Formats: sequence, structure tokens, C-alpha cells
Amino acid sequence: MIVASIDLQGGKVVQLVQGQKKALERSDAAALARDFNLYGEIAVIDLDAAMGKGSNIDIIKPLLSLASCRVGGGIRSADQAVELVSLGAQKIIVGSKAFVKTENGFDINNAFLEELVCKIGRERLIVAIDSRDGIICMEGWTRSTGLPLIKTAAALERFAGELLWTCVEREGTLTGISLDAARELRGAVSCLLTVAGGVSTLSEVETLAQSGCDVQLGMALYTGKIDLKDAFIASLNWNKGIEASAFNASESAAERAASSGIKDGAAKKLLPVIAQDEFGQILMTGWTDREALSETFKRGNLCFWSRTRAKLWMKGETSGNTLRLLRLRADCDRDALLAAVSPAGPVCHTGSWSCFETGRSYSFALLSRIIDERLKNAPPDSYTASLSLEKIKRKVMEEAFELCTAKSREETVWEAADLFFHALLFIVKQEISLEEVLAELERRHKENHANKKRFQSPAGA
Repeated sequence: MIVASIDLQGGKVVQLVQGQKKALERSDAAALARDFNLYGEIAVIDLDAAMGKGSNIDIIKPLLSLASCRVGGGIRSADQAVELVSLGAQKIIVGSKAFVKTENGFDINNAFLEELVCKIGRERLIVAIDSRDGIICMEGWTRSTGLPLIKTAAALERFAGELLWTCVEREGTLTGISLDAARELRGAVSCLLTVAGGVSTLSEVETLAQSGCDVQLGMALYTGKIDLKDAFIASLNWNKGIEASAFNASESAAERAASSGIKDGAAKKLLPVIAQDEFGQILMTGWTDREALSETFKRGNLCFWSRTRAKLWMKGETSGNTLRLLRLRADCDRDALLAAVSPAGPVCHTGSWSCFETGRSYSFALLSRIIDERLKNAPPDSYTASLSLEKIKRKVMEEAFELCTAKSREETVWEAADLFFHALLFIVKQEISLEEVLAELERRHKENHANKKRFQSPAGA
């Protein structure tokens, strides 16, 4: 997986060389988050908070509803972590607070990490193990802990679902990461491992991915040294792909090489792609190679490699029923893809909405979109569009009363449908999305879950 980084300082997106010298500055955090979210999780780092010089939380909070974010920088309490998770953070990154000063130097802050595991779960916790010359450093890389990287990483694994290693001496320099050090670290731990610091070529990305490491990119992205779409493609496990020749026996090795752009007659490798609409309904499956994936990003519509025709094709190129790409995610082994898409029409060649279902799954999300469309482009005699906000309020109260006084099962179902429809109409009319309401419910769920775990031991959680 490729993790794009958004580092915040003084309300701006910045990139620093070795945590000190500012190399560039931007003010488009939200736009970057939307763009980066197409390819995977985003690391949002509050540099001011990490250095004890302020906070960028007002910028961070909106990003959590825009994209899948892992958040770090200056997180010094479990309650902070709980709040960020409740607001939508996928994972929490802790660095300096993971270590504590003792009489004999520094050690792992077991008590703090145990509390974090208890409250947010090991799977959400990332511990940053930034190192300079093999020794872990902290407090914005200004203070050495004296703790050896490999031994400390192995000891931290029981707390962290993931470790984030930054090669400080290479960070921001675009001089290349230490591949040998990354391999040694990968061999020392079995949890997820993301590496950063100096990565500047697609070759490095591919080598690290083949070693089982995820890669966090910052300076290389912002300077154009590496294109994020190319990095995403390079990070996939093409070695586990199926050879296209397995489906097209008539294609020669030379033809495969020519069509794939791979030298020496190497086979074109294909990975499966599952297309899912924005409401979660599975639409279809297909196969992609490097070229089709690149075209997907270029066109913004999902493209595949046709096994029967042995050629690249874009879904909907003749019917018009395209699949607009919303985001792509690789699975844990990076050998299969899940594409979230917005379909322009029925997906199956039979005319059905999905290749797995005969119709479009009905949901509150779909209903809210239908209501929104009715309000914006009202057909003649539309009941939905005819109601004023005051009338909708009265209908919600009326339907709530009728639901509470329903006498039979059938009547309860009928009145519940009326109430749900008018309640949804009420929020859409005020330009509040269903996603905002669900996000608030999710926030409450996470917060309540964390509060319950507060009184449990890590083993009991």
C-alpha cells in the first residue's frame, strides 16, 4: 500500500528536510486529501503539535470526513486518540509518547501503550519508530532515546498493529531509503510495517513492496519525483497475478511482451478487480494489468483487460454505462483490488444493475440521492418537491405520532416507512447529507465503545 503524507505546520501543508528546513509549502490540504484518497490511506501529521508549538486540529478535523486518514503528531493522551477515532481517523500514530525517560535512559512507555490498546484497539495503533543511524529518536527527531531500532521494534509489536519507520537521515533528501535496513526491520517483526524517508524512485517502491513493506511518500510526491498513480501500480503484487496467456492461448510470448511493454517475452500479469457502487452493492468483477490500471487513473473510469478479446477496454465505452472511479483499495496481500465506483447505468450485459443481482439494491443512501434529485429537478406534480420545510416538519411529527400509535405489525411497517421518508426529506431539504448523520452515529458508537473498554484490561478487551 502507498500512504501519501500531509504534514501540517502553521496551518499549511509543508515538506521539511530532516524535520528542520522547509522545502515547500501549500495551502490546499482538503484538495490534496480528496486526490490522495483515490489511492489509499493518508498520513496526516501535525508537526506543530509534535514539536509542542501549537495545533492544526481545526484543519485536521474536516479531512477525516473527506478521506481515510491515519493521524499523528503530538498525541499524548488516550483521550486524544479516542476523540480522533470518533471523528473518523482510521488509525492513530504515536511517536514520542511511546517512550519514557527512566533512571537508566529511555524505555518503552508500557503503561501508555497498554491504555491506548485498551481504548482504541491494537489494530488502530501505529507506533512511529523514527531512527537516525539505527537509534530511535523522538521530539521532532531532536532527541535520541539511545534505543536500538530492531530490538525496540520487536518489543513494540505486542502493542501496535503497525509500525511506521522513518529513516531520519534520508528524510526529505530524495537520496533513497536504506533498503537493507528496511529488509532487516521487516524480518524482525510480523505486524504491518510502513517505511518512509528518502524514497525517490518507483524501483524502490516496488522493491519495498516485494519485501512486504508499505511505503509512505511525501517529498517525492510534492516535487513530482514520483507520481502517486505510478507508485500505487508499482506497489501491487504482480508476481501473484495470473498470466494473461492462461486465458488467451493464441497469444504468443512476443505478442504478450509487445502488448504489456515488458521486455524479454515476460508474461502479462493480471489481477482481479471487484467493482462496488457507492452504496456498497457489488456490481461486477474483471481483470486488470498495469496498462489498464494506468488508463483507469487517466480516464477516471474503470478499465479492464479483456481475457476473450486480449485487449484493454473501458467499461461502458459502447453502451455509455461507464463506472466512474471514486477510489481504489488493494487487499492485504496486494494481489486483488476493490474499486468503489459511480455507475452511469446498468452494469451487466443483460441489462441488470449488477452482474450478481437483477436489480439495484434499495437503501437509505439511494433514497436520499433520489430525494435530492427530486428537489433539484422536480418533475411535474412532485409530492417531494411540493413540500415546504414547515410542512415537512409537521409531517415528521405527524408520522412519529402515527408510528407510536400503530396497532398492528403491518401498520407499524407502513408508518415507519412514512417517518423514515419524511425525516430523510427533512435533512436533505436543509442540504444535510445522510453521510453526515451516519458519521455522527459512527462517532458516538466509537466513543461509547472506547468508554466501555476504558474499564477493561487489554486482555479483556
